Amino acid sequence: MRRKSLPLTIIAVLLLATPKFTPAAEPAKDDRVVKDGMLISLEYTLKGADGKVIESSKGREPLKYIHGQRMMIPGLEKELTGMKVGGEKHVTVKPEDAYGAVNAKAFEEVPKEKLPPEGLKVGAILAAKSPTGQVVPMRVHQIKEKSVVMDMNHPMAGKTLVFDVKIVDIQNPPPPPTKSAAPAQPAKPAEPAKPAAPAKK
Repeated sequence: MRRKSLPLTIIAVLLLATPKFTPAAEPAKDDRVVKDGMLISLEYTLKGADGKVIESSKGREPLKYIHGQRMMIPGLEKELTGMKVGGEKHVTVKPEDAYGAVNAKAFEEVPKEKLPPEGLKVGAILAAKSPTGQVVPMRVHQIKEKSVVMDMNHPMAGKTLVFDVKIVDIQNPPPPPTKSAAPAQPAKPAEPAKPAAPAKK
């Protein structure tokens, strides 16, 4: 393992939030199937291959996403395509169709002093900023005497995921933001009238 400091500036403990969308007009009934471009409301329970629950939307608002825009892992999105409102499904997604295999090159060591106090525990999720300004999630994998081993793989990398899903609603996507009209140009002041030429005698 390389003992090398990351070219990253740790900025905060990462909190994941579900994006919210404002739906557009209700689609016709014959359009109420999961397809590209539609806003989907989804109830789900995610389990590992061992049957233990990892995450669930029960008791919360349904997950909302726009189908076909890579907001969902490919293996699950493929299985949701064509489902109707009220439809339920049991889906098993292999790592290659979810978050990929564990990348051994995605482990790096960082000096302890570069981490916030709340990040000095195994399993803590941190956000770091790369030199290009991109936010990168990292998980504390191991704590050593003077350094911390960070894992930049997705927490679900290498895992087979099992979903129980239900389509709660299907709507047209929110309209794209409209560009504000350019401000009106002020009217040019009227040019002063030229004096009439004196009459010739």
